[in-house]
Amino acid sequence: MNRNDSPPQGLEPGLFMYNYKSEDVEAHWFHAHRGIEMLYIYSGHGEIMAENETYPIRDHTLVWFQPYQLHRVHVPQEEGRSYLRTNLTFDPGFMEHYLSAFPYMDKFFRSIWKGSLPKPVMYDMQDSRIPELLEELHQYMNSSAGDTEEHTGFLLLQLIRLLQQRMSGVLAEASQNQSRGGSHVGRITEWLEAHYREPFSLEALAAHMHLSPYHISHLFKQYAGITLSEYIVQRRVREACILLANTDKSVGEIAMEVGGLSPSYFSQMFKKLKGISPEKYRKSIR
Repeated sequence: MNRNDSPPQGLEPGLFMYNYKSEDVEAHWFHAHRGIEMLYIYSGHGEIMAENETYPIRDHTLVWFQPYQLHRVHVPQEEGRSYLRTNLTFDPGFMEHYLSAFPYMDKFFRSIWKGSLPKPVMYDMQDSRIPELLEELHQYMNSSAGDTEEHTGFLLLQLIRLLQQRMSGVLAEASQNQSRGGSHVGRITEWLEAHYREPFSLEALAAHMHLSPYHISHLFKQYAGITLSEYIVQRRVREACILLANTDKSVGEIAMEVGGLSPSYFSQMFKKLKGISPEKYRKSIR
């Protein structure tokens, strides 16, 4: 088993964690991370659950977990097989400096950092250069070179570029579907972002948009794929995840902050979306 639990020289602890080719006979994890986690599975059989969606694990599977995204990895013990993987976890802010010169790549990275991914799992990655880049990163981190941070940023740029090429078709299709709604959906989303902490009023949104409540509800559902209420719940829970992970605020305080909700209703809403209680989620953060 090869492990790199310490960040590269020059990087702050917690900013970057890298475990290269860790091997076990089985695995059962249920947690979330403050940063982005990329999991590359060389071999293994089981399933991954992300946001209550389940995906099978196959050899040479790549999984991209967004910050605070709760996920479960279940690999049962199987005779003659092992679970071999590389985990790369990093603060997405680390890449902002390196991506500043590449606007299209920066836009793509932000979409897989903060946007809605159609699915986080990619299969049959053995023919990509990603395994090669992960090995190069491992070798460089174990060297005595003085430019480790710079080289790490360069390798991650290459990794993001490969992902951009691999995912461009899926994301372009999603973007096209959203663009068909014109500018209205974007304006609705901006209003929701500014007001999701308040009790939701469809009438107030309709007045802001100068459209009928029915038209707004129909338009948003058609082009966003979810209802306005579902979007607000998801946004409130996403903000709650950040607060649970990074503050000592009580569940009641967080419930009030993300929407003026009662603790009992908030806990019910959170568990319905995440599958566990806010308290258990807080304990799951790594």
